[in-house]
Amino acid sequence: MRNKQPRSKTVRRLFKMLFEFYPVMLPVTIFCIIFSAVVSSVPAVFMQNVISVVETSWKSGDWDGVSGKILGMVGILVVFYVLSLISAFSFNQLMAIITQGTLKKLREKMFGGMQRLPIRYFDTHNHGDIMSHYTNDIDALRQMISQSFPQLLISGVTVLTVFAIMLYYSFWLTLVVVIGVVLMALITKKVGGGSAGYFFRQQTALGKVEGFAEEMMNGQKVIKVFCHEEESKAAFDKLNDELFHTSQRAHRYANILGPILNNIGNVLYVLVALTGGALLLSGATNVSISGIAMSISIVVPFLNMTKQFVGNINQVSMQVNAVVMGLAGSERIFNMMDEEPEQDNGYVSLVNAKYEGDELVETPERTGIWAWKHPHRADGTVTYTRLTGDVRLYNIDFEYVPGKPVLHDVSLYAKPGQKVAFVGATGAGKTTITNLLNRFYDIADGKIRYDGINIGKIRKSDLRHAIGMVLQDTNLFTGTVMENIRYGNLEATDDECIAAAKLAGADDFIERLPEGYQTQLTGNGANLSQGQRQLLSIARAAVADPPVMILDEATSSIDTRTEAIVQQGMDALMYGRTVFVIAHRLSTVKNSNVILVLDHGRVIERGTHEELLEQKGQYYQLHTGAFELE
Repeated sequence: MRNKQPRSKTVRRLFKMLFEFYPVMLPVTIFCIIFSAVVSSVPAVFMQNVISVVETSWKSGDWDGVSGKILGMVGILVVFYVLSLISAFSFNQLMAIITQGTLKKLREKMFGGMQRLPIRYFDTHNHGDIMSHYTNDIDALRQMISQSFPQLLISGVTVLTVFAIMLYYSFWLTLVVVIGVVLMALITKKVGGGSAGYFFRQQTALGKVEGFAEEMMNGQKVIKVFCHEEESKAAFDKLNDELFHTSQRAHRYANILGPILNNIGNVLYVLVALTGGALLLSGATNVSISGIAMSISIVVPFLNMTKQFVGNINQVSMQVNAVVMGLAGSERIFNMMDEEPEQDNGYVSLVNAKYEGDELVETPERTGIWAWKHPHRADGTVTYTRLTGDVRLYNIDFEYVPGKPVLHDVSLYAKPGQKVAFVGATGAGKTTITNLLNRFYDIADGKIRYDGINIGKIRKSDLRHAIGMVLQDTNLFTGTVMENIRYGNLEATDDECIAAAKLAGADDFIERLPEGYQTQLTGNGANLSQGQRQLLSIARAAVADPPVMILDEATSSIDTRTEAIVQQGMDALMYGRTVFVIAHRLSTVKNSNVILVLDHGRVIERGTHEELLEQKGQYYQLHTGAFELE
């Protein structure tokens, strides 16, 4: 994850994003909030005018027209309140649209950006923590946008409006309030600043807890089999304690603000009353913008304005938790969005082609013939090379972590239609080679050529379209069996999907499902056996019909009987294709054109099954049982 950004930068970025999403609606909403806040200060002026009218009439003894004046002021006040009600209703409705719309668009940006991230990101980040961005961080942001920001704006405008009115009526009383508010602001800054770091740690710790819980749910069978319940609970308790302590510290700092500010507000109310009373008794002329002499019509509304002023300061402090938590969530979301996307400098694309005489040309129709469209930057010409599946590796070096090489000087070639098998212990580098063929990772040194073209020049999407892959770990998605098979080729017809299932040997068990090919799958195909899920994965690769196929332990999860059933289909699937096979079962690699034995990232033996047996090296020991793969 990237380093933490300054909170001010996060706030600016967030508001910039809001204005980009709603360039008209957001300013209208802000206007409605400001208008509603300003109108909420009107009662103070109304009260001062009413008391002033009554006080003047009482002193003069003339009560004529007093009721009319008061009713006129009440009428004006009612109009203001109606406008305030309309304004409040409007901004609440608009904020609901802005909040949910922003979250929707942000989730789309996050998910779209996630699809462009390299495999390395998902290999190095906990999946539960990534999920936490879509749940906890988004929810913290929702609360901040929908509640905290409007409340902060309302309180801020109200404070400024009330302050202006207070200053207009009495400079000395306003000075008393300002001194108290400065003290409140210093305390808020001190406490709020102390909690901000803990709120960021809380969101991070929450992501860890969710990631661990997800991992444990996926591995419940393993936990039960090895009686690992207590150890799992201890590991969870450790992460949960970390979350508890960071949350406790964050909220402890923030929650003490309310009581402190409330008590300062009460003391301030008393001080204003005492100061006002002293000014009244002294008969001092009020030093203020208005120049009005101190009177009861000033002191009484001023006390109410002091409550309103302090109350809104308290409202700001009450939002500290939500704001800091929302900013922490925003920061984590922006960090994810700022991750470097997968780089692709390729410019060679895969196109439909046909022959016009001996020349290969591009065509919009689907012909069953694919070609690499290679624009040459030097002279602007374009050449077409038929896709055949000729793959060659030259002196490949690779390391996942700098300074820790995984592959050393690996070279191999696979001609169209050949079957190449990788054999070796876990960690020997077998799967790493297939990751490089798909450009999930880019090589540090050496070259990989596909049909004579450096794969670094081929667009990654086109390269992967030309390579099918059946992984050891199956991944099925929520949807029907038919939809999961069609995942390999979204343009495939139902008949083509059924043909692929028959080729893989999956048709028999699919027909026995409650709704056949329309049976709904959920939870990664939890209602299917591991072998059945693997057969669907093979069928999905078959419907893609690529010229190169990678089978990474493709039959490792299939029992011996099922393997015998599917072997014929696998042979049909591999026929005419360039195939790379990774397998622990030597029975699946005997008929390979070439077998490569890897050890610690180096090719130590190569040849056919018979040639390797004659060498009596490590492969011979594997075959005779003198050596076992780990």
